[in-house]
Amino acid sequence: IDIQVGRTGAITPVARLEPVTVGGVVVENATLHNAEEIERLGVMIGDTVIVQRAGDVIPQILGFVEEKRPKDATAFEFPTVCPCSLETPIVRETNASGEESVVRRCSGEFACPFQRKEHLKHFVSRRAMDVDGLGDKLVRVLLEQELITTPADLFQLNVGQLSALERMGEKSAANLVAALEAAKATTLPRFLYALGIREVGEVTAAQLASHFGGLDDLLQASVEALEQVPDVGPIVARRVQEYFAQPRNREVIEALISAGVHWPD
Repeated sequence: IDIQVGRTGAITPVARLEPVTVGGVVVENATLHNAEEIERLGVMIGDTVIVQRAGDVIPQILGFVEEKRPKDATAFEFPTVCPCSLETPIVRETNASGEESVVRRCSGEFACPFQRKEHLKHFVSRRAMDVDGLGDKLVRVLLEQELITTPADLFQLNVGQLSALERMGEKSAANLVAALEAAKATTLPRFLYALGIREVGEVTAAQLASHFGGLDDLLQASVEALEQVPDVGPIVARRVQEYFAQPRNREVIEALISAGVHWPD
């Protein structure tokens, strides 16, 4: 059982399986969702498990075969720190009713390299900043080469840096620099969506932009003010307020604006 870290820091245990054909597809991985699901299934590391494809698509573990459990099978212990760093705690949040969420998250946000990669992939995606020619693989290479660490770094890239990368010619590099320059002219809804604020999808980003009209008022908005936005409830309002209250998130926004990212009110 391995741990995966998503864009929002969500920690997901994933079962690594000996390859098995299910419905004509070779399955090697299956999500176990959370610690509670592992406990419910009773699976241990080393078990033989029963696998199906939920809806004929997603691999799903139904349970384990008790008579095949080896003597050295071990229980999975959910980590207390993110695999990215021994100093980044994994936390469980509480909902509006004060109940603990089943979802555990890395508290590192953009400082966590796993989240950073997913944030940047989301930031440049078609529905966000829409940077043509900047896909997942190139984002990973740019991070590995330490050419970028924050979204604003993307807009500082030049043809010389990019053309030096493997399989990146001068023409492709020039096209990407041009695409990044074009992406600076965006809209406030797209910009808000690109930031990757939890619970803020495209519709909510558009509602926030429409309600506040500009970024400055939104940055200063209280939870109560945010709850006045159509379709924004207490949880979303708290997520938005907490995001903009974080100094490091403010720094990311200021750096992007300084790099030339702009939009009409």
